[in-house]
Amino acid sequence: MSSMPLHVLFLCTGNSARSLIAEGVLRALGHNQFRAYSAGSQPTGKPNPYALLILQDHDIDVDFAASKRWDVFAGDDAPKMDLIVTVCDNAAGETCPIWPGHPQVAHWGVADPAAIDGSHEKIVSAFQTTYEEMSSRIRALIASNPTAETIGDLARSIGQSEAGHNDPK
Repeated sequence: MSSMPLHVLFLCTGNSARSLIAEGVLRALGHNQFRAYSAGSQPTGKPNPYALLILQDHDIDVDFAASKRWDVFAGDDAPKMDLIVTVCDNAAGETCPIWPGHPQVAHWGVADPAAIDGSHEKIVSAFQTTYEEMSSRIRALIASNPTAETIGDLARSIGQSEAGHNDPK
């Protein structure tokens, strides 16, 4: 059995919505099995207020929430990541920093709820959908009882099996 907890970094471009929601969900559900982090390639500098609202609506403490660059997790003093999950198409196509320890990588593409315009209710609904998609994937990852050796394959499998669920076709 590999050492616990497993360290998971969720990456997106702005680190204000999807990646923060994923981090919050894994922090809440992962207990002693996981340590969750998030970052962005071009962080907005602040969490999206709707992301915070949705997390709070699900009784998730948002004190952790901050929008930050992904390179803060690539330095020698950063925690060693076991898994890096990109959660938006922009981050999946970008060049990532060199990560210490060569962690596993997976992609869980999710539509950007911050791109939704319209009423408060419409925007909240988009963020709720993001929360549900991330929560479903994270619950599946936790239930699979990953080790540092298996977490990448499991996360990639979850990303592939969930990919069609958010396709509006």
